Parts: sequence; C-alpha cells; structure tokens
Amino acid sequence: MAIRHILALVSAGTLALGVAATPAAAHPAVQHDEQIEYNRTSTYADWAKGSSQGVFNIPGLRTGVTMGLPAGQTQYTDPHNGTTASWDYSTWTSPVHHIGFGASEVVSSWNADTPAGTWLKVELYGTYSNGAHTPWYTMGIWAKGDGDIIRTSVDDQGDPYSTIWTDTFAIDDPSAGVLLTDYQLRLTLYKKPGQLARPRVWELGAFASNVPDRFTVTPSAGHIAWGTELAVPAYSQNIHSGEYPEYDGGGEAWCSPTSTQMVVSYYGYHPDTSWVDPSYADPQVDAAARGTYDSQYPGTGNWPFNTAYAASYLGLDAIVTQMHSLDEVEVFIKHGIPVVVSLSFLASELDGSNYSTSGHLFVIVGFTSTGDVIVNDPASSSDSVVRNIYKRSQLETVWLRTKRVRASGTIGSGSGGVAYLIKPWYKPWPTVPGSNNW
Repeated sequence: MAIRHILALVSAGTLALGVAATPAAAHPAVQHDEQIEYNRTSTYADWAKGSSQGVFNIPGLRTGVTMGLPAGQTQYTDPHNGTTASWDYSTWTSPVHHIGFGASEVVSSWNADTPAGTWLKVELYGTYSNGAHTPWYTMGIWAKGDGDIIRTSVDDQGDPYSTIWTDTFAIDDPSAGVLLTDYQLRLTLYKKPGQLARPRVWELGAFASNVPDRFTVTPSAGHIAWGTELAVPAYSQNIHSGEYPEYDGGGEAWCSPTSTQMVVSYYGYHPDTSWVDPSYADPQVDAAARGTYDSQYPGTGNWPFNTAYAASYLGLDAIVTQMHSLDEVEVFIKHGIPVVVSLSFLASELDGSNYSTSGHLFVIVGFTSTGDVIVNDPASSSDSVVRNIYKRSQLETVWLRTKRVRASGTIGSGSGGVAYLIKPWYKPWPTVPGSNNW
C-alpha cells in the first residue's frame, strides 16, 4: 500500500462516505483477513490525556485545543520559497497508543482551523515489534491558506525499517517480521509573535493497518443500501486541464480535490472563488486544488491534506482511513453520507471506465437495486457524464486489493481500501459490528 503514492495523486477519482448510527443488531459482525483501526483524539477527556507545553484544552463540544502562553519561539525556513521567519509555538503530545497488532502502515488525519498568521505540524513516533524506535517523523506541515507558509509534506524520512511516503508511514518489508506496535502523535501549533489569532485543532488521529498482499478479495454481501442514491454534485476534473499549473494544472492530476469538493458541495459548503478566472467552469474545483496542494509531492493528492481541507469549513469532520468492504460503504450511503475511495485499475478490470490508472479517486454516491455501485467519477469529459455505474465485484476488487498486474505484466499497487470519510459535525459516526476503523 505504500506504493499508493504512485496511485492516488496521478489520476482522477472520488470516494465519499457518510455516517449516522446504525443498529448493532442490523448487521452481524464480519471477520476480516486485514487488520485496520482508527484512533482519535477529539473530546476534552481525550486531549487531557496528552502532555502539553503551551496548549490549552478547551472545555466544550468539538472545541479541541489551541495555544495558550506559547512554549517558546522558533525560526522556520520555508523550503519552497526560502523565507525565514520567527514563530511562537506550543506542543501537544499524545499518550502512547498500543495498536493491538503489528501494523505495516499508518496515516494521520487532523481537523483544524488555522487563521491567517498560523499553521501546524503533525509528527509520529513509533515503537517496532523488536523494541526499536522510529525517529519523530513529520506527517504534514499544514495551513488552510497559503499566505504564511507553503503547505508541504517532507521527503527523505526513513530508518532501517520504515519510510514516509508523502503522507504514509510504511514498513519497508513487512515479510521481515518487524512491524509497528505502538505510536504517539505530536502536534505543534504556530502563530506570528504578538498575534492574537491562534490555530485550533478539534480532532487528531490516525489509522493503522496490516492488509495482506492480495490480488482478489472476498465479495461482500450487500443488501444494506441497494436502491439508494445521494444527490452529490457532479464535477469533471478533465474540463480543468491546463488551469493553474502552479497547483498541478488540472485534468488527471485533480481527481482528489475534485472528489473532495463534490462531497463538500453536497453538504452545502463553498470556497472563496473570487480569485479564479471567471471564464473557468466549476471554480470551486480550482479552489479545492489550491486548498489541497502539497508543494513537496508535488500535487493535490495528499490524503490528509484533502480531509483537512474538507474540515476547514468548520461544519465538517473528515478523516482518512481504510475500509473492509463495500458493506461498510453501504452503511454510510444508507445514512446519507457519500464516500471518496482511492483505487487503481486497468480499463479491462472495470467495465465502462474506458481508461486505466495507477492511482485515482472518485465518490461512491449510491447503489443500484441489484447492488452495483453508482459513482461520481471525475475522470469524465464533462459534468454531465460524471455519473457512472460500475460492477460491484469489479470495483470492490480494484479498491480493496493491495496488488495488481500492470499492462506490462509487472506487479503494481492497490490502496487496500483507502477512503475519505467526510460528514457534518453533528452526525455521529455509524456503528458496524467488527469495525473500529473510523
């Protein structure tokens, strides 16, 4: 799955997923051959368990943490524009989280508000099954705007057992037997010295997983949301080809922000598009590309940058995770929440797609009366043909597998079920027996 970076940023796509409590008795617990868990810090009690320097834990619903009296001041030289500036900073460090299995991948997510003059950094520190420790890995340097620092991942991070691939901690050789058993997350908040406005973070979490190498997957049973389709706006990425090369130029490069924006728009949130060329259709897609762009990658497919962009609308919560099956997606659709999925395939593996991709995202918006999957696929020539129907068995396979055969006959990668889950803040996450991956 670490190879997903060849996958998720290169093409087009969308996946969405939703929530609302579902009765525990409605669906029996499912046994999975993959192990996935999501661990979050989001309540006052959660934040109180961590250690902080200059961070204030705010009582109340979805209030999170912000800077109090700064812990100190530091200088940051932006690697993308060379500017050096002084910043007040404060830190919060999570307690050690015991995963419960040996994980081969970890991806962090955060939901935050960063007013002008503020930004944040998320780091990960882990323990391996042999007792060794990782360095403090940078998982992302982020601000919702681009006027103070340039949003970025950090390259060239690794140790004898693992590597950071843009936004993903990945064990280099899971078959060698050294896996991640525990981790901590560290959040550093920054603001301009003397400034009153401060960043606020109301959720910080990560999914950890161990998905076995597989070309195929066991089909899910379905019958949960068959015949249900959500009215998600349809946006084509291809009509933006050549727009804003500084944000990777539209077209196939914009599958992730186009998919994310479809879900954001579905919930009624719209970005500032006053800066977009008025001749461009769907300017909200251009704004989403700017709001998700990772200058180091470089591109708009950084998974947590996309969910952080969605949550920057403040009325939304959003995470990156992996899912076990389309049955889980059906639960979200049943409760009115679309799901964005990351996948790769050859045209011959997904009937009706008419293209091959080493990495794509699109939005699942519903299911037909026979269980096939209705998607808004941004890899389309116009908005009017974004809606597509793909065979359930084919889509589930190309989404959940971790390996595939490229046209050349060599082995390629799959995402192992990666999804963006985006919901209104007031809706609870759904409950599915046997699933603790959101």
